[in-house]
Amino acid sequence: MNSNSRFRWWHETVLVIFLVGLLLAAAQAMPNFVSSRSQLVLSKHIWETALLALGMTLIVITGGIDLSVGSAMGMCAVAFGISYEFTGSVSVSCLVCLLTGAFGGALNGYFIAKLRVHPLIVTLATYAAFRGIAEGVSQGHSYSRFGESFGALARGTWWAFPLAGYIFVGLAIGYWILLAKTPTGRYIYAIGHSEQAALFSGVRVDRIKFLLYTSSGLLAGLSTLIYVSRFDTAKADAGTGFELDVITAVVIGGTSIFGGRGNIVGTVLGLALIHETKLLVGRYWQIDELKSVLVGVTLIVSVLAYQALSPKNRK
Repeated sequence: MNSNSRFRWWHETVLVIFLVGLLLAAAQAMPNFVSSRSQLVLSKHIWETALLALGMTLIVITGGIDLSVGSAMGMCAVAFGISYEFTGSVSVSCLVCLLTGAFGGALNGYFIAKLRVHPLIVTLATYAAFRGIAEGVSQGHSYSRFGESFGALARGTWWAFPLAGYIFVGLAIGYWILLAKTPTGRYIYAIGHSEQAALFSGVRVDRIKFLLYTSSGLLAGLSTLIYVSRFDTAKADAGTGFELDVITAVVIGGTSIFGGRGNIVGTVLGLALIHETKLLVGRYWQIDELKSVLVGVTLIVSVLAYQALSPKNRK
């Protein structure tokens, strides 16, 4: 086992220990918090962020970033609401929402992969542009009353487990297989290690990066459907602040912000740790502002710890 593999397993083991320790502490402070019933009820807040994190993991492994995922959700929500207002069809509105997300992601991918603009600059620009488009088109208007059947997407369960959770589990397995078991996954890691070397090796770098950003936008559209279903309201502020939680979960999960390292299992553990921490803080201290502060501090600490404990830095 090489140093990178040892670091990965060590990192995931530490995440599991932290998560178990957090739940044990929570059980002492709030016994009902860790019950299966409470956890299933509280899990309704995680699925949108979790879906966004899947696409973000692959992008960060390539050395990129997508800051626009939350704003893309706002744009997709407005597209869904307007489509429903004109057509009255949930199916057509869902398709419009997904296509809007895919288009936003493809726009990012075009500028990054084809025009060679740095991902930070591109997605920071679309972070503002997508939200501005959503607010400008909607003019602050909200769209609602989409029907009980659509509401089941976020609020429905099967065998006591949320339907949105099944969507996430299915996609997480698919992304894990893609990353760990296919040539495309190896190409993604190669791009993160050295884009120039991957290009000289015959890897279609531009095509892969374009598809990754497009898929990230598509996941933003899917997350929007769950978000709108949960609140039965489509507004331009959908997904506000989601970027911080998504990036934090990915980085805490062991994905290197410099590219070349990361995996879906680590991201899932990072999501669980962030989710449980925020819920515990919110329920025990009941200070919403503290949750954002905690996530920001956790992100900084995780990046510093990653740099300090990285095999490259320990040589």
